[in-house]
Amino acid sequence: MEYELSSRKRAILKAVIDAYIESGEPVGSKALTQGQQFEISSATIRNEMADLEALGYLEQPHTSAGRIPTELGYRFYVDCLMQDYALSSGELAQLNAMLKAKTAELDKMLQNAGKIMANLTNYTAIAVKQQGGAGTVTRFSVTFIDEHDFLLVMVLDDRSAVTRFVRTETAIDENVTEALERTLNAFIAGKDLSLITLPYLMQVEKSLGSYGALISPIMKFIYEAVGSASEKDVHFDGVDKLLEYPEFTDSSKLKEVLGMIDRKSELVGLLSGGEEDVTICIGRENGVEALAGSSLVFKKIVVDGKVVGAVGVIGPCRMDYSKVVSAIRYLSGGIESAMTPVSDKRLAPPDAGKTGGNTTGGKDDP
Repeated sequence: MEYELSSRKRAILKAVIDAYIESGEPVGSKALTQGQQFEISSATIRNEMADLEALGYLEQPHTSAGRIPTELGYRFYVDCLMQDYALSSGELAQLNAMLKAKTAELDKMLQNAGKIMANLTNYTAIAVKQQGGAGTVTRFSVTFIDEHDFLLVMVLDDRSAVTRFVRTETAIDENVTEALERTLNAFIAGKDLSLITLPYLMQVEKSLGSYGALISPIMKFIYEAVGSASEKDVHFDGVDKLLEYPEFTDSSKLKEVLGMIDRKSELVGLLSGGEEDVTICIGRENGVEALAGSSLVFKKIVVDGKVVGAVGVIGPCRMDYSKVVSAIRYLSGGIESAMTPVSDKRLAPPDAGKTGGNTTGGKDDP
């Protein structure tokens, strides 16, 4: 099982990932013995690393090179191995300066938050303000056209209707479109889309069996239909920071990421599906091809029980997750506190050092 690793394998995997996050270079057994972190031979470490590679947690980019983490390795790291990051006094000062700025406007606060996150983490920051207006689809209609096409009709809560022609890779029939219509009306119709979480969507996909993959593209259409991707509500800072990482030196890969950022709707759809706490989506967990080699870390901002926005970062899978999680959690907590009426505010301030908890991506925590 993927979470049944010995304590020694866990320690070696953590050491490899920590070293790779810092250096960006493949990590060999010799590098782990030099720091006297392990009182075992280099040969033993090599054997353990080979086992971790066989289990899918590490990979070797070149025959003579050291090893680097896989997406599975990163997922295990953030779920089970990542240690708390205590924000420094300088980092806290930057965050608190933004939070104490005299502004009561959420969009302005979010813009400032994006700038701070980009400077603090050195990754591309995202700040989204939830748009008002139609927020739910009240009814779905799915009409079979042929074995690879169907018509999706969405009736919004303002009584307007939006239609989309959907083409599928998998062959379908009328039984599939009828089941899809029943599923959408049972699980999605009438729900606040900003509160639909990734585990919930996984349940929806499971209800459709082998055709569950249809849900992901449909959800993107739904988020677009309710207008949650308005350009004025999505702000990016530090896009140029992507160029600082070798993972994005491939011009075609960088172009894909920049294109996805420009489209916005796909990204907003991902942000709408997060958890209450910090959500970490690694590589292919994002469900968007352009982000297959990147990580998206974000947290929704909730005021008076309503999602009003989100803050997060995009960067390489080789991301300093611990620091990013601490910064996002502290910043989002401060924004929520600033936007909450005085009579409703909690007494406790945001916890700057806490990084554990429900950090989810493509699956539930074990």
